[in-house]
Amino acid sequence: MAKAVKQPASGTDKVALAIDIGGSHVKILTSAGGAERRADSGPGLTPQQMIETVRKLAEGLSYDVVSMGYPGPVRHDKPTRDPMNLGKGWAGFDFAAQFGKPVKVVNDALMQAIGSYEGGRMLFLGLGTGLGAAMILDNVAQPMELAHLPYRKGGSFEDYVGERGLQKRGKKKWRGYVFDIVDRLRVAMQPDYIVIGGGNVDKLDQLPANSRRGDNTRAFEGGFRLWRDKALIV
Repeated sequence: MAKAVKQPASGTDKVALAIDIGGSHVKILTSAGGAERRADSGPGLTPQQMIETVRKLAEGLSYDVVSMGYPGPVRHDKPTRDPMNLGKGWAGFDFAAQFGKPVKVVNDALMQAIGSYEGGRMLFLGLGTGLGAAMILDNVAQPMELAHLPYRKGGSFEDYVGERGLQKRGKKKWRGYVFDIVDRLRVAMQPDYIVIGGGNVDKLDQLPANSRRGDNTRAFEGGFRLWRDKALIV
């Protein structure tokens, strides 16, 4: 699923609720402003429980449309398979029917990538529980499943730069693998620049060449852009 991302339009009459679903927390923010609100998620979280959590978090907030960053592959605004770090029942779930409002669902790395985009050819990599990835080429955004590409000793990229790789090999070796994998992807993808985000980017004291540090809060901006900029599904 590809999205064409236009540059920010001036004004909108719709308030968007952006939902960022992670393995540790569910976070929300509306385009009307205010403070981020969050609640714990965890490995047993089902989509219905997530909706109930969001409804409680959003008490007192007014919104017209919903954007959702989901930790897994998405097609036609619905997850295509259950996430590795949450509960069951996500694949094919109809969020629009439950919210009773228009809903756009994208991969969580793609949502943060859209919020981080500044034009040209950008590769986004999210260092967290796994390895999220997305590419935006001249305003056309595409989620990418790079995490499970083969790497060393029968392992994958994610095995070495995801959270388990960090815990298993230690920070020094983990940093070396991050630099190596970023360099390999730079050669393969030929981006103008790379944004490295995710919860573990703060564990990098230096960044690979031609990279900048991402910010998880940009996922909310990505969610707002999905509506504000009339993102076009290709």
